[in-house]
Amino acid sequence: MFSNSYKLIIGLILLSTGFYACQNNTASNNVTSPAAIKGSHPMIANSETAKTTTESGDVIGYIHKGIFNYKGIPYAKAERFMPPEKPDKWDGVRSCRSYGPVCPIDVESMILFDEMEFAQQHNFWYMKDACNNLNVWSPAINDGKKRPVMVWLHGGGYTAGSSCELPSYDGENLSRTGDVVVVSINHRLNVLGFLDLSAVNEKYAQSANVGMMDVVAALQWVHDNIENFGGDPANVTIFGQSGGGGKVATMLYTPSAKGLFHKAIMQSGVAGRYSTREQTQKIGLAIMEELGLKKAEVDKLKDLPYEELLAAGNRAVAKTQESGFGRLGWAPSCDGEFIPLQPGDPGAEELSKGIPLIIGSNQVEFGSFGNQDLLQADEATVINKLNDRFKDKTEEYVAAYKKAYPSTKLPSDMLDVDVMFRPMLLHFANIKSSVSGGAPVYNYVFKWNAPHLNGLLKSSHCMELAFVFNNIARTEEYNAGTPEAYALADKMSKTWATFAYTGNPNNEAIPTWEPFTPEGGATFLWDNETELVHNHDKELLTVATSVPPVSPF
Repeated sequence: MFSNSYKLIIGLILLSTGFYACQNNTASNNVTSPAAIKGSHPMIANSETAKTTTESGDVIGYIHKGIFNYKGIPYAKAERFMPPEKPDKWDGVRSCRSYGPVCPIDVESMILFDEMEFAQQHNFWYMKDACNNLNVWSPAINDGKKRPVMVWLHGGGYTAGSSCELPSYDGENLSRTGDVVVVSINHRLNVLGFLDLSAVNEKYAQSANVGMMDVVAALQWVHDNIENFGGDPANVTIFGQSGGGGKVATMLYTPSAKGLFHKAIMQSGVAGRYSTREQTQKIGLAIMEELGLKKAEVDKLKDLPYEELLAAGNRAVAKTQESGFGRLGWAPSCDGEFIPLQPGDPGAEELSKGIPLIIGSNQVEFGSFGNQDLLQADEATVINKLNDRFKDKTEEYVAAYKKAYPSTKLPSDMLDVDVMFRPMLLHFANIKSSVSGGAPVYNYVFKWNAPHLNGLLKSSHCMELAFVFNNIARTEEYNAGTPEAYALADKMSKTWATFAYTGNPNNEAIPTWEPFTPEGGATFLWDNETELVHNHDKELLTVATSVPPVSPF
């Protein structure tokens, strides 16, 4: 059923995406609100405007269409495999107008086929081990106003991605739409962020989770510095998609992150069962064997070129899996300290029970680009294909699908509907919404279909990002830039910003969005016409998960 390109895309992602204020240049360091600099060119970049202070030193950015932009601000420094530390201080004013370096990744493995590269417009930025930097967008600085802060955690699983990989990640329009401060971060990934060397040398006792320690360090930077950028350190929302959604979930189980964020949004990503220390230590020992190194030579890994390190690490992961230690990869692990408990374990949910949560996924996630011959197929052909999987349950599956999504666009939607993320996210929503005295959980499905490329993209993985960030104009290759897309993006970005303000997404632009409960199953459907439904796909998921899943690999 799945082409090689389709398998590659799923594998990469699973292992791992308002008002307008004019200004002029009369602002000083102390008065830098859009109202103070009305009527000038939309781009202001000079030696005085957009200057502010961090604990490490002064920084200067620029103003674009009324929004202050800062890029590449260091939030930490770190030796390879070691926990992050405070960044070095600097003298003078540091120019922060261009994205900083991103974590090294295997770029070749991220290149998709033509239509998806056309749609996603990947930006593979320059890469360095020293990648602990972040970006800030704000409507104003030094104005005494405390705006909600929204910290974005990028997708790409735990192996790939960056804060600037997709044009939809740019925070300027969301900052403008919602009057919020938007922050995005880079952090260590893959073998650099999750190689457990604790069984090789005690010096590296914390190496298994340094990639997530970076995220905590970034949140600590926000807590300590964001007030100078117009933000409120006591009102921080973390949000992320795909692997970024998993990172958001991980922060919910990370004691060192407690108090550094107050609301959370998980888009098409979730935390499952983490690997154990026993499992990840096997990988660390295996990489030493792969490289022919003795334990006493472990420090040689710190100077090994990244490409060699990653290749050896991937071989070590594969050999460890072959040895019967289950499906492993580069990801956070339950080490008993940084992440002490697994989701759902007794006591695990108490840590974040007061965090309001939005959680959801896309109707399709992975569309018919897996088999384009079926994209425009008639219903009889699609049902014949469904028979291969559902056999005597096919009729029941088709009926349940049509009940869940009566306004289906194409018969092939029945093949493409997401039954991978949605059940996992609902399981997580059930856990979180069942905590006694816990904060509300809001659930959604994004079902807006891109109209171009003959319907190829549907509501695929990453499609909702431009709507959340109100970045339709930046991403018209992905969404065709239709009036309907702009209208839905306005609603969705305002809803995300409203949630950042209050912990409740409800606003005048949408119907009432009820909290999710296991019994009620309230789910908000995002489309040209938004609506709230209850347990709309319960029967569909029951049938879909009653047969063995189709392997994406």
